[in-house]
Amino acid sequence: MTSRHLVNRAADRTFAAPAAAWAQSGTGFRRAAIVDETTPAAVHTGFGICELDPGGSVPAHVHSFEQSFYLLEGSAVLDTGEGSVLLSAGDYGLVPTGVPHTWRNPGDTVARWADMLAPQPRSGHGDDTFAVPAPRRSEAAPPDIRDPRTLAYGHISPENMDPGKQSQDLLAVSASMRTALLVYSGITVKMMVDSDLGARLQTMFMVQYEPDGVAGPHDHPLEETYLILEGATDATFDGQTYRLEAGDAAWAGVGCVHSFANAGDGPVRWLETQAPQPPSRHSYRFARDWDYLQERLS
Repeated sequence: MTSRHLVNRAADRTFAAPAAAWAQSGTGFRRAAIVDETTPAAVHTGFGICELDPGGSVPAHVHSFEQSFYLLEGSAVLDTGEGSVLLSAGDYGLVPTGVPHTWRNPGDTVARWADMLAPQPRSGHGDDTFAVPAPRRSEAAPPDIRDPRTLAYGHISPENMDPGKQSQDLLAVSASMRTALLVYSGITVKMMVDSDLGARLQTMFMVQYEPDGVAGPHDHPLEETYLILEGATDATFDGQTYRLEAGDAAWAGVGCVHSFANAGDGPVRWLETQAPQPPSRHSYRFARDWDYLQERLS
């Protein structure tokens, strides 16, 4: 059977400048593909880590897919027809399908971000990213996530995952389902990119496990990617267990039975994506529930 999972170690990652024609006028940009059309069994996900040198730029282009992103280090300016936004570590956002945009780094350190592409790019069938005239630049400012007019960006930091810091006076934005934490079994989940932010084909969210956090074996009717940001987890995919640490990434395809347990004394935190977006019901199939049914029937 074709493997339904992938583990990508940070130490083994290779960055390269895009070879496509649309990118040739750019400078200082590199990307390490983690999940793409060459990944066995992956059909919905494109996921990678991008780097942009100080003074570097990515020429204006459009994609035939949605692109969500999360800034890992440094800062970068994203130019779109809506204006120029200065993004820093912890900021995230969405570039919808067909929106002209460009990236540039006016700072003095390398900018790094994770990007999630859905549907999966299909460069093997002729590129699906195209050069376009550059959107007009404006004075770049950080996104004001408290402003109701900010529709495509947000910010998340480790303290946002603390259930004890969710009072109205500590929240960066007004309390609502948009800012709510899902807390269960030592696990905390906070949504980032979803339909509320304009995405139609994917989700991106943050996950944190406390030292006793455990998620039992389950699978999904969708693909998931995990990028470990802090701590360590023991992740099992279809019976194979891996110790994943900060910088490592993994991917689970449709039907891949997987589970997680915190492998350290402190929290483990990771960025997670899903494609396509989960259905309204039955997006999780936990083995324990069906084991219970089998016991009842026997």
